[in-house]
Amino acid sequence: MLHWLVKIKTVNKHNTLTTGKKKLQKPSGNRRNLGENHTEMISRNNFSVWNILKKCIGMELSKIAMPVVFNEPLSFLQRISEYMEHTHLIHRACSLSDSIDRMQVVAAFAVSAVASQWERTGKPFNPLLGETYELTREDEGYRLISEQVSHHPPISAFHAQSLKQEFEFHGSIYPKLKFWGKSVEAEPKGTMTLELLKHKEAYTWTNPLCCVHNIILGKLWIEQYGTVEIMNHSTGEKCVLTFKPCGMFGKELHKVEGYIQDKSKKKRRVIYGKWTECMYSVDPKVYDSYKKSEKKSSGDAKKLRQVRNADGEDADEMPEVQETVTVIPGSALLWRITPRPAHSAQMYNFTSFALTLNELEPGMERLLAPTDCRLRPDIRAMENGDIDSASTEKERLEEKQRAARRERSKDEEEWSTRWFQLGTNPHTGAEDWLYTGGYFDRNYSDCPNIY
Repeated sequence: MLHWLVKIKTVNKHNTLTTGKKKLQKPSGNRRNLGENHTEMISRNNFSVWNILKKCIGMELSKIAMPVVFNEPLSFLQRISEYMEHTHLIHRACSLSDSIDRMQVVAAFAVSAVASQWERTGKPFNPLLGETYELTREDEGYRLISEQVSHHPPISAFHAQSLKQEFEFHGSIYPKLKFWGKSVEAEPKGTMTLELLKHKEAYTWTNPLCCVHNIILGKLWIEQYGTVEIMNHSTGEKCVLTFKPCGMFGKELHKVEGYIQDKSKKKRRVIYGKWTECMYSVDPKVYDSYKKSEKKSSGDAKKLRQVRNADGEDADEMPEVQETVTVIPGSALLWRITPRPAHSAQMYNFTSFALTLNELEPGMERLLAPTDCRLRPDIRAMENGDIDSASTEKERLEEKQRAARRERSKDEEEWSTRWFQLGTNPHTGAEDWLYTGGYFDRNYSDCPNIY
């Protein structure tokens, strides 16, 4: 049997959720935790997404009900918490004395935040209004709380804070999904804010676009593209990163390139790599010299092959590119992705970090808010491989949510968020959802009954 190490949460005598390590066997049979005894992912071969999406080309998909079989057994709130997988980069940035050095590590963190999306073609469960998720990692020195603060449009807010008052990381995300015939494009609208408290610095950025290809035909594959600008509001320094689209011959697939400029707009560092693998930093003069001396060759590029089915439909086949980055001499490694478990392909392509997110150890339920994702019955049923129960529970929860909305409308009541409030981001001046505090006091008497 294959083994791997995952971190699990337990409850200690101080009434906090903490972490340990446990060696687990390859999942088999039913289980309560993603890391233990998990049945292999449910096959989607007998389901046609085309029957659902064929009338939705160009439309925003947030209101389209999808069969539960196309989901992965995590809520979108839990998916957001995966931004924290590489928290060690934030700690490293906090330890550096030079602001340019800090910026390049923050840039690596921004790239690492989307790395877990590679091959994650399952759709996370849409959070119910008022749903929450907490994650405390004492080994990594932080705790996180997130809440679904709006249903239409769907907005998820999160706030992570260092246990030693080193940093705060927060934001709100409004994921806009559009179907374009053969692909689904996800635009994660919303601003990420990272505050390094020791240095009195605040960085903000938005995440790149994500596209899932071959929704109808062929093998699903993912690309990220777009420009990400990271601004240090304290120093005026900026990092501009370009997540490159696949391109005609696939040479640019997964590539990220960019630069750091100081407040006088002078380029100080060049950043390059792949969001699926690693990121490096190098001096701009060294980078330019290397690029000039680099011999261009067109013979090593393979043309994008076209696969046609009996109906004449084309699939966007993923280019056959090698997952390596050519390292320019003199470069410094900023970040490298953590390898996934050997059985990841049979587990919704989860990372080792993702495998821990739904764990519910004995004693945890008495500490969690009753709105926590871990308590959702539809996600639990899907974890156990019971697709019928998962579908039934999902429909029940959605109808309960609609009934509650009708009742509020009849009574002319407005929904009241519990842990976040709409305000102004002090660094960007834009509207943002801000954490009001108090969640970890563990007074949940006025939490809504959503399950």
